[in-house]
Amino acid sequence: MSDSQTPVTHDLGKLFEKIKDVRIAMLSTFDEEHKLHSRPMGTIKPGIDGALYFFTDKDSAKVYEVKKDSQVNLSYANPSDNVYVSVSGTASVFRDEAKIAELWSEDMKAWFPKGKEDPNIMILKVTIEKGEYWDSPSGVLSRAYAYLRAVTTGEGSTSDDVNEHAQVKL
Repeated sequence: MSDSQTPVTHDLGKLFEKIKDVRIAMLSTFDEEHKLHSRPMGTIKPGIDGALYFFTDKDSAKVYEVKKDSQVNLSYANPSDNVYVSVSGTASVFRDEAKIAELWSEDMKAWFPKGKEDPNIMILKVTIEKGEYWDSPSGVLSRAYAYLRAVTTGEGSTSDDVNEHAQVKL
């Protein structure tokens, strides 16, 4: 199925449903040489404003990179369930003690041992512009169906047969 035929939705809920169990995303930014630079980030939770939130250190390279070029991509993967998500958007970095307190959990002390009062904590907010997800059933029956279809009809399975694929645009 070409991208022009990919179903489009404006429902962020579906996108958030796909990533809710994926703890780590790969955040891609542009470095000082305008080359892609990716690193793992722990998604805290989607906000009610439709953005994704992360904690970062004020002196990290990503803070500098986002201030220089705010276009970012987040990649989520859950291979055991065959779920893959790509999110493109605009990032901003700021400090807001009330928002830090709202998003804080004790496991964040692994990165910020001084707790939520640590002056080095910054919030990285990604305002989603578009996303795309692929969700393929991972069971043996799904693969068997695709195989049997190919053998009996001489045609490969289409995305609609066994996969869920859609774009989310805002």
